[in-house]
Amino acid sequence: MSATPRTLFEKLWAAHEVARTDDGQSLIAIDRIFLHERTGTLALQALEKAGRTIRHPERAFCVMDHIVDTKPGRPGLTRMPGGAEFITATREAAREAGIRLFDIDDPSQGIVHVISPELGIALPGLTLVCPDSHTCTVGGLGALAWGIGTTQAEHALATGTLRVEKPLAMRVNFVGRPDPAVTAKDLILAVIAKHSATGGLGCAVEFAGDAIDALGVEGRMTLCNMAIEFGAWTGMVAPNEDVFEYVSEREFSPRGALRDQALAAWRELKTDEGAEFDRELELDCEGMAPQVSWGTSPEHSTGIDAQVPEPSGEAGRRDAMRRALDYMDLAPGQKMDELEIGAAFIGSCTNARLSDLRAAAKLLDGRRVAEGVKAICVPGSMAVRAAAEAEGLHRVFENAGFEWHESGCSMCFYAGGDGFGGMRAVSSTNRNFENRQGPGARTHLASPATVAASAVAGRLTDPRKLG
Repeated sequence: MSATPRTLFEKLWAAHEVARTDDGQSLIAIDRIFLHERTGTLALQALEKAGRTIRHPERAFCVMDHIVDTKPGRPGLTRMPGGAEFITATREAAREAGIRLFDIDDPSQGIVHVISPELGIALPGLTLVCPDSHTCTVGGLGALAWGIGTTQAEHALATGTLRVEKPLAMRVNFVGRPDPAVTAKDLILAVIAKHSATGGLGCAVEFAGDAIDALGVEGRMTLCNMAIEFGAWTGMVAPNEDVFEYVSEREFSPRGALRDQALAAWRELKTDEGAEFDRELELDCEGMAPQVSWGTSPEHSTGIDAQVPEPSGEAGRRDAMRRALDYMDLAPGQKMDELEIGAAFIGSCTNARLSDLRAAAKLLDGRRVAEGVKAICVPGSMAVRAAAEAEGLHRVFENAGFEWHESGCSMCFYAGGDGFGGMRAVSSTNRNFENRQGPGARTHLASPATVAASAVAGRLTDPRKLG
């Protein structure tokens, strides 16, 4: 008799479930813990105060990314008021705890969700947690990863486990063949727009379908990065040979016989035919245009060739839509591709990897940013920055009029000192909440290609128009 078909999530969960408690929760083994300077200090100091030690210090890591200055040359630790204390305290706590610290001057420094796969810390089949909601990014490798709180980080550090309520399993099927210009960012914005920012609430979401199978490794991470904007507990994609190649030969990846063992296990990380999900959704990719947000939630997104929607017919969302339109200073019926912008940003854990910079540079090459547009590019890691410079991409950005920064979370949440206060900005980041990129900033989410095309035109622009 054959074994019961299982989903990818079920396999990952079962492989890490240590025990079940009387109240139905599971104790899950945690393979990797990542900290950053915003919350890492609190977890490490609390651990020390309680007289506990880190159970597996070789599996714990810390990086300076959230509030660090990204200006070229990094003239200061941070321009965030009070931020220097976070950085200094985290540095001291990480060194005292004996865990690997990727400090500001480390060539491996970068945004946590970019460097964890880049260094082979995140791998297919592993569990990884971090006090940051976008930890689900590395589900793009086939890892089970989710954001946690500071207290949970302390528990995971001390025990190597976490007590978790098992989420439901959801599959989102992408059907049809999207236009070549439609990227992973466009796909996930379209899913959130169709099914809402709570469409994946309480679920571990597997993204599947021909369009997902065709995505590159970094596109898979972009897709899973925004699973949290879908309300999901985490997101994941079944890993393929491209993923296995991507993670090979990384600093922390398995080598030799261990790699052979890992590959054999990784190739089993897929949903069995006939496996059942608690919920299934579908998105038709045929005819989809590149997406852009119009409001103050990722669910407020539409095609770049569409118009600002009319709230009156949206029962249940009408008031929120009207508030969003007021904040964004928009009116129903306005054409999205006629909205003038004052700023453009390429960066964040969503879209600041090398493939993102290449896509933007392809459109910027030989062109200039429109007069009056402030444009900034912040590579996702110092390794991405170095690789881009080796290809000459930084010259393309600079010649086009973009500022070329060092790595950090930067304007993703207005923490590093940069901001687009009062401006209408097009941005490759993941959130467009009120004031997210500075007081009064109005952020339109889009792919790096759409950001680049819009920066050149000075208004939201379909990248297909620039070729």
